Amino acid sequence: MRRTRLSALTTALAVASAALLVPALGPAVASAAAKTPKVLVIGIDGLLFDKIAPADAPALDALIASGSASKTALYAPPFAPTLSGPGWATLATGTWPDKHRVLSNSWGSTTNLATYPDFLTRAEQARPALSTFAAATWDPLVNDSAGKAIFSSAVDARANGANDTDTTNQTVARLRDVGPDASFVVLDDVDAAGHNCGAATTCYLNAIAATDQRVKQFVDAVRARPTYPNEDWTFLVSADHGHTDAGGHGGNSVPERSSFIIRSGPGTTPGTPAIAPRNVDVAPTVLSLLGVAIPAALDGRVLGTATGDPFDGLVGSLQTRVDETGIPTSVRGWTKTTPSGWTIDNTAMGTGGITEWRGWSFATDEFWTRTEAGQGRENNVRARGVFAVADSDEWSDKSTTGTFTSALTSSAVPVAGKTTLKVGFSSHYRKEGAETATVTVSFDGGTPRTLSTYTGDTIAKIESLSTSIPAGAQSAKITWRLSNGSNNWYWAVDAPTFATS
Repeated sequence: MRRTRLSALTTALAVASAALLVPALGPAVASAAAKTPKVLVIGIDGLLFDKIAPADAPALDALIASGSASKTALYAPPFAPTLSGPGWATLATGTWPDKHRVLSNSWGSTTNLATYPDFLTRAEQARPALSTFAAATWDPLVNDSAGKAIFSSAVDARANGANDTDTTNQTVARLRDVGPDASFVVLDDVDAAGHNCGAATTCYLNAIAATDQRVKQFVDAVRARPTYPNEDWTFLVSADHGHTDAGGHGGNSVPERSSFIIRSGPGTTPGTPAIAPRNVDVAPTVLSLLGVAIPAALDGRVLGTATGDPFDGLVGSLQTRVDETGIPTSVRGWTKTTPSGWTIDNTAMGTGGITEWRGWSFATDEFWTRTEAGQGRENNVRARGVFAVADSDEWSDKSTTGTFTSALTSSAVPVAGKTTLKVGFSSHYRKEGAETATVTVSFDGGTPRTLSTYTGDTIAKIESLSTSIPAGAQSAKITWRLSNGSNNWYWAVDAPTFATS
């Protein structure tokens, strides 16, 4: 991220700028524990994070400098197009499109929004006394006459602005006069500039600058509140999708799949998180700040939550490309290093092929999805950070002998005195040809027992497998094996968990 390379002087200026917008409160102010939590989520349609720095955007720069910021990655067709409907529904509901089912910009009533409502509706359902507000220039977000609005009528007040100026004015008035406990506002002009001019233009940067002035109006309205010293305001900023240089979105390119999350406010860990968040994390974060229980059905988690994924500990071992020459040299995103106690068995693996994918590897979305767009890798949405990959399709892009046969085995799991072992993980598998994919368990080094065999695609699935533990067993090891692959798609596994009872 660009700010890690700022000079000491520039950093000081950025922090000073942040203080002007989000000032520290003096010692006379009541303790943070006594303050009322408030959340404002700002959506900027079609904004690319990398375009904030070159634009004249001091308000956004200040929020970044005073908090945390990270680029995020979305899905791609056929899972869902990178359009506003799926993008805002994903952010609002905290679930991916296969759950909320907003799959276009014209969805009517054919969604699961009743089952997976927006975070403001969930807040109202849990704590009706909370004050909530949603505003947008784009009708379908808040206006039921345009279809089934993403933000439901349970929200205390909804405003559908005629344009971004109108939306801004209504939002400023609501922030100033009511100061809702939770608010969501979406501005459209950056997206319009992307479509009209392209993202690689001065026109696009000018639209960012104009929108930044509206962001400043929101922050200023909050700061001007007479009760501001007794309130704890968190600001979250994100986007529904990105834009190509020529203008447009909906497809699977890196710019179209690009979004980001900026967070500024109490409890924020400053800087760029080592493991990038996902857009589904906004909803649970808002609920957590409001003291609302987070439903298990949500796909996101509270921003800043420590990961327990052993694969994420490999982030410092990631390296740049070897044979994947289509991936920029700046992207550090793959490794053969394993977590402590884990092993990769390539004794039956064929020779040759693409170095990065010779047997099981560990990779990031940014690296793996760049190998070749449009083959479904982008839809591994329930993985995050570093995940395990067995990709016979990419391995075969260079001369090979034999087949892709590789096994990834966990460290030992203590099971003494227990009767049941449960294994959880995310699985993103595409099957083709004669290759086989299996999950097995071995107790104390004994004969492996099959937990699952994949006979068809499992797209972005959370697996929960269970098996009995033999009497007297002391430990177990779990193995993910892809065998006999030859240009036959891939398997990605993430966030393995092991529980005994």
